[in-house]
Amino acid sequence: MSPVLRKRSAARSKPAADGSMPLMEHLRELRNRLFKAFLGILVGFIAIYVFKLHTWILERLQEPYRDLFPDGQAPDMLQLGVGDVFLLKLKVAMWAGLVVAAPVWLYQIWAFVAPGLHKRERRWAYAFVAAATPLFLTGAFLAYLVVGKGLEFLLPAQEEHLTNSLELTRYVSWVTNFMLIFGVAFEFPLLAVMLNFAGLVSAKKMLSWWRTVVFLFFIFAAIATPTPDPFVMTGLALALSLMYFIAIGIAWLNDRRRGRKSGAAEYANLADDEAAPLDYKPEPVAEPEPVPEPEKLDRRSRFDDSI
Repeated sequence: MSPVLRKRSAARSKPAADGSMPLMEHLRELRNRLFKAFLGILVGFIAIYVFKLHTWILERLQEPYRDLFPDGQAPDMLQLGVGDVFLLKLKVAMWAGLVVAAPVWLYQIWAFVAPGLHKRERRWAYAFVAAATPLFLTGAFLAYLVVGKGLEFLLPAQEEHLTNSLELTRYVSWVTNFMLIFGVAFEFPLLAVMLNFAGLVSAKKMLSWWRTVVFLFFIFAAIATPTPDPFVMTGLALALSLMYFIAIGIAWLNDRRRGRKSGAAEYANLADDEAAPLDYKPEPVAEPEPVPEPEKLDRRSRFDDSI
């Protein structure tokens, strides 16, 4: 490439003073970020598979099933296809590598989005990204604890003279999907806080929705839990409701801080569609001064200058 073309290409790829770039440069930036995120996930996948951590994860996933039987009496799980177990190991290693490489691909997403955010928004985004992973892991761990209760209810009892031999791939998919649903559900309060910090919803509005939100939490718990045990369902719904009220408290503090910063704290608790009170006192209007009538001119005097 000639020096002139190289200089022109560098000038086109250089962002403007305000951080803006052309569309093609945004696409190239997205491609580079996705490639780096893929490399991070690939390294995590290889590390999990080489050190055989996927085997340890599979054993932990089978523990709720084995705990239902006395020591050493749990029926072995079945493999129906020739390569089912091998593909399952690859799948588990991939998901584990995705979790291990989360700092890498989260940073790449952040590096792509950050130039379009203000300084204050970048600071809060760090906190949101840092809180997302612990919340997801908390929900997944809670689901893992509930799996044993679900298996105890769903599997036939020993007096029914049925063999409890489960197919390994379907069992692991059922457990992991269960953990995924709970993990995503625990991200909902964080989403509510993000909407508040973005200025889209106030704490007062969130508090007015609490009856509907708690009702939806109980419906979700009744559908997501694999057992009709009211204690498990109520525990999940109460955990989500508690996190929602914590999110309301954080949003309330943010509204007060925003009101003090703007010098209008008395308006911080107003809803988006609520009019602010006005301190208006009408004053009497003075009598208007009389307007003098225009002088009556002779019709012919208007043409005196042209004569």
